[in-house]
Amino acid sequence: MNNRQVALVTGAGRGIGRGIAIELGKLGWFVVVNYAGNAAAADECVALVREAGGEAIAVRADVSVAEDRDRLVNATLGVADRIDLLVNNAGVAPSVRADVLEASEESFDRLMSINLKGPYFLTQRVAKEMIGRGTGGQIITVSSISAFTASVNRGDYCISKAGLGMTTALWAARLAEYGIRVYELRPGVIATDMTAGVKEKYDSAIAGGAWPIRRWGLPEDIGRAVAAIARGDFPFSTGEVINIDGGFHLRTL
Repeated sequence: MNNRQVALVTGAGRGIGRGIAIELGKLGWFVVVNYAGNAAAADECVALVREAGGEAIAVRADVSVAEDRDRLVNATLGVADRIDLLVNNAGVAPSVRADVLEASEESFDRLMSINLKGPYFLTQRVAKEMIGRGTGGQIITVSSISAFTASVNRGDYCISKAGLGMTTALWAARLAEYGIRVYELRPGVIATDMTAGVKEKYDSAIAGGAWPIRRWGLPEDIGRAVAAIARGDFPFSTGEVINIDGGFHLRTL
């Protein structure tokens, strides 16, 4: 592995995670491409990271399962001996968009386990490794504009993303003394598999000026923000929320 810095990126096979992995590859990092089920997509991402100038391996793990989280971290340490950057990116949308008056507990539990519990306890595990190594580190959690935007047909998703905001604040406050900085990225509408089914809706929103920068966000937009943090460009910031949403969060008259 030589002396490359090491990043563990969850949900990195496709979409935003792939965009992040490739940008880290451009910096020459060693990237652990975590995936839950699509091995072909993860292998493709590994090839793209290598093509960009980095090194990578793919590791299957479901972040909602404790044993899988342990195996993911152990596999990373077994190959790379350290973790310099954790990117909590893995997340899912509801299988069925349902009004909050009708939504099921099954969907709620699934989203909380993957989107919130998984990142919380993976951060706990990785933070302990970083503390033990004694050389600091950085942790990034990818949430969403849904952390503050109410969508009544996917309330479970919104609540899971809002919870990541407090997760970031808690870990930032707890880990600063160890030289570990923690950040939250809030993407807006990004062109991925998750948003493909509502393309017409968002095309119309863009045309109507729902956010000032009138285009779809791209996975590489998120990747570039991660790369800036990975380079150490924010040494006096922690607990910071970085909006990557075309200005959606602005309140204008």
